[in-house]
Amino acid sequence: MVASEASPWSFQAGNLALNFANTVDWHASKNPEELLTSYTALVNWSVDFGVLQEADATPLHVKAREYPDEAADALAQAILIREAIYRIFNAVAQRKAPAEIDLETLKEAQARAISSARLVPQEKGFRWGWKFEPPSFEQMLWPITQAAVDLLLSQNLSQVGQCADERGCGALFIDTSRNHSRQWCSMDTCGNRAKAQRHYTRHKRTGGDTK
Repeated sequence: MVASEASPWSFQAGNLALNFANTVDWHASKNPEELLTSYTALVNWSVDFGVLQEADATPLHVKAREYPDEAADALAQAILIREAIYRIFNAVAQRKAPAEIDLETLKEAQARAISSARLVPQEKGFRWGWKFEPPSFEQMLWPITQAAVDLLLSQNLSQVGQCADERGCGALFIDTSRNHSRQWCSMDTCGNRAKAQRHYTRHKRTGGDTK
């Protein structure tokens, strides 16, 4: 996945947990690029994806300045959970069984989250809600881990796919295409490059003009 110049969060995977797993560019390559480079970046991502409201983010920014070590620990924990989620759904996309250690990491994270969860009634059924008071450094992880568990238990699990870019994009997504044949994170980036590469190879083999 190539992030846009406007925002590193341009790609929408179709699921909150997968969006979080994709906070590394070229995740499946030898040189992945970390996008959550600070606790501030983690909070900003959470706001951009609707996990937190601006009103939730402000006290976390203040708290992070007051307690930088604790904020750094929370970021490290977030990355630990993210990598477990990525490996779990990477395995799912490849129709393999996730590693038990990664499932255990997710289970422990969800157990911590559930104590702050609540069921909120809405027009049709219920949804998960979260108590963010008092502010906790890890509060954005609660809905993310719940989303990961919910996806594992849902019928959408078979729709988890991964970008096939040979350079190692590795972005995960929910494949909602008619025949579940989606290959790329986006046709504007990896898909377009693959199309151009096929065109070049085909013309090179036939001796055609590639210009």
